[in-house]
Amino acid sequence: MAGTSTHTVTNQPPPLVGYDVFTADRALVEAVDRYTGPDVLDEVRGELSALGRAAGSAQLQEWAVQANDCPPRLRSHDRYGHRIDEVEFHPAWHRLLGKGVSAGLTGAWTRPSGHVRRAAGFLLWAQAEAGTCCPLSMTHAAVPALRADPELAAEWEPRLASTVYDRELRPAGQKPGALFGMGMTEKQGGSDVRANTTRARPLAESGTYALTGHKWFCSAPMSDAFLVLAQAPDGLTCFLVPRVLPDGGRNTFLIQRLKDKLGNRSNASAEVEFDGTWARRVGEEGRGVHTIIGMVAATRLDCALGSAGLMRQAVAQAVHHCAHREAFGGKLVDKPLMRNVLADLALESEAATALALRLAAAYDDGGEQERAFLRLAVPAAKYWITKRCAPVAVEAAECLGGNGYVEDSGLPRLVRESPLNSIWEGAGNVQALDVLRALQREPGALDACLTEIGRAHGADHRLDRAVKDLFTELADLDGIEGRARRLVERLALALQGSLLVRHAPPEVADAFCASRLGGDHGASFGTLPAGLDLESVVDRARPA
Repeated sequence: MAGTSTHTVTNQPPPLVGYDVFTADRALVEAVDRYTGPDVLDEVRGELSALGRAAGSAQLQEWAVQANDCPPRLRSHDRYGHRIDEVEFHPAWHRLLGKGVSAGLTGAWTRPSGHVRRAAGFLLWAQAEAGTCCPLSMTHAAVPALRADPELAAEWEPRLASTVYDRELRPAGQKPGALFGMGMTEKQGGSDVRANTTRARPLAESGTYALTGHKWFCSAPMSDAFLVLAQAPDGLTCFLVPRVLPDGGRNTFLIQRLKDKLGNRSNASAEVEFDGTWARRVGEEGRGVHTIIGMVAATRLDCALGSAGLMRQAVAQAVHHCAHREAFGGKLVDKPLMRNVLADLALESEAATALALRLAAAYDDGGEQERAFLRLAVPAAKYWITKRCAPVAVEAAECLGGNGYVEDSGLPRLVRESPLNSIWEGAGNVQALDVLRALQREPGALDACLTEIGRAHGADHRLDRAVKDLFTELADLDGIEGRARRLVERLALALQGSLLVRHAPPEVADAFCASRLGGDHGASFGTLPAGLDLESVVDRARPA
């Protein structure tokens, strides 16, 4: 047919599909090997490889597109006018969420090396479709809060750790598995949850209350139960709100609207109204923040893991494209300037993975020193890793040129998702202030972090100098709140540098320390100094 020769396709990279997202990520594989108990390492590798193959499959990639193209819809009433307050999802969403549940992404607290294996899986799953990570994260993270009430924990933990996904709304006691959501923020308070106005009136049955109020953000409103904060007679208190009551009746859970979000479009976030809503107290009255803080810490780590996953996928797509695309007489990946950009992106991704998995390993250890380490390192990591995600995703999209601005490439979805984790579970200032609180109230937390950083002492002069600068920052407490972001950034970079110096290949550690700690770096990606082995850095980041 005349003219068909103009439609011959050349110089277009093949899709990055049909590969094992886990084994193609050397930094993640090495971190899993480093922190997993030897008696379960083969089992964990097999689990993660199976999940990695699923995440890299054409089928799951298509489900992710469908779930985002057909976002959830609110059905407030049925055809007869009865209020039902249900959220409808595309079938692809249920397939994706079911796969995440069956992979054990809600069950970490009782398995050997449970947090490391689950964290690695969560990082993989964020690359498949990050929208499903929200309910998976909150279900996993609800466990430490529920343990404030042993009776509640005994009832709910087996359901939350289940690998069976049951989408139907019915009494949780009749289901093989359950999902949890969360409702803390209100329109007048936001992150200042102590300004919450939702009221909790005690009922005749001990430990039960009726809630009245409005939640500005309720995540995953299709869940089986929610942890919420409300003002009881003795102050702000944590409550468990079931979606369906034990007798099969619907609890009063009035969904006012679903949020129209920048990204994370496959997932539902809602405004909900409580009007005499039945709830069970979790923990003591007036101790709501103390009760729920364990959940918040776990979801903050998941924010860091999710951002690390998004960065890894963005870098994998960029390196894959440049390894196949030719321009100006050769492969893009071999061009010195593009190689500099890709290596710079790869450093950011590997540093994020290294720090996030180290935090997961601290959860598995559970000792006093590691708990102190987490108290400071989690908000610092959440602050820094999530803030690096958006510039990495945007730069990776630019590596694809105009193709990266087209939906078919998948990069626009990563770009839209990239700011999310920096905002959720406390934005940057909240994390920075939390670091200051830990420094002031828990001196053991700083000692634990400095001990961790100090394990690389003497291995790299740029890291040693960065640690001295950190000490200088800590010694000057005048006006510390105004400098909190600067302090947290330095702490996070020192932690990442220490981990890479000890565990990453020399070329990766050298490039990271030169640019991030030695100051030899410009204001944008692709400004790494001369004399580094960037080819090896890029080759390490290339998905097989």
